[in-house]
Amino acid sequence: MIVCLCHRVSDRDITAAVQSGTVCFDMLQDELRVASSCGSCHDCAREVFDSACASACPRRAHGTSTAAAVGLQAG
Repeated sequence: MIVCLCHRVSDRDITAAVQSGTVCFDMLQDELRVASSCGSCHDCAREVFDSACASACPRRAHGTSTAAAVGLQAG
């Protein structure tokens, strides 16, 4: 489904970006320009992004930090 009409960004584009290492919504906006023009897609784009992040790293979605998920400790 097309999420951002202004820049023709689909849910698949957002999911692919997350799978390629995009870890924050600001990065996603820089890379795909989603939700950067009229802004009407922001909420939907954010939901798709959050869902893709949860699928990509289920432990993080349940409140576990990335560092804890890979067994690292802050120094």
